[in-house]
Amino acid sequence: MEIIAPDLNNYLDELLPERPPVMQEMEKLAKDRNFPIIGPQVGRILYQYTKLIGARRIFELGSGFGYSAYWFALALPEDGKVICTEAASNNIDMAEDYLEAAGLLHKVEFKKGDAIKILSQTEGPFDIILNDVDKDDYPRALEVAVPKLRVGGLLITDNALWHGRVVNNPQPDVYTRGVLEYNQLAMSAEDLWTAILPVRDGLAVSLKLDV
Repeated sequence: MEIIAPDLNNYLDELLPERPPVMQEMEKLAKDRNFPIIGPQVGRILYQYTKLIGARRIFELGSGFGYSAYWFALALPEDGKVICTEAASNNIDMAEDYLEAAGLLHKVEFKKGDAIKILSQTEGPFDIILNDVDKDDYPRALEVAVPKLRVGGLLITDNALWHGRVVNNPQPDVYTRGVLEYNQLAMSAEDLWTAILPVRDGLAVSLKLDV
């Protein structure tokens, strides 16, 4: 299911300013390999939120070959840091090459392994946590991420509308169930204020409250 009408989505894409060559190369790789990335529409949101809250320390639950980290690093101050997590060594190698070519690698640190486990073992607090792990792990990611987030920080979760599978689906698979449970938990949590933006595949943005 298309979340946004194709004509409107094309219009939004056409409005986007030209990205740097390295970023365009990453987007082409994702398209050629059918590799899921957040895309430039969401990338601009990540950049904007990083600037809006003055973020300096960011954690990514799932980083692929570094596309979202590129947007975060671009927005961070020189002493800011994105901690990225990825299970595949070849993705980490590609990410480091791309980010070095963009002059941003000094703001990024990669850790190999299970993203949620790494976050649980990493000292917080963080200004922003991006959640883009396997969808069946979304509820567990929420449980681990919120205590690691500072008050006033943001938990940003990709694929919150999961290609439309969150509606009119009488027999959701394990991944859809994970997204459905995550959305319900995030919207009802007393210490979060969550809004789900219908951009790309849905972006859940949760502000951590002081309760």
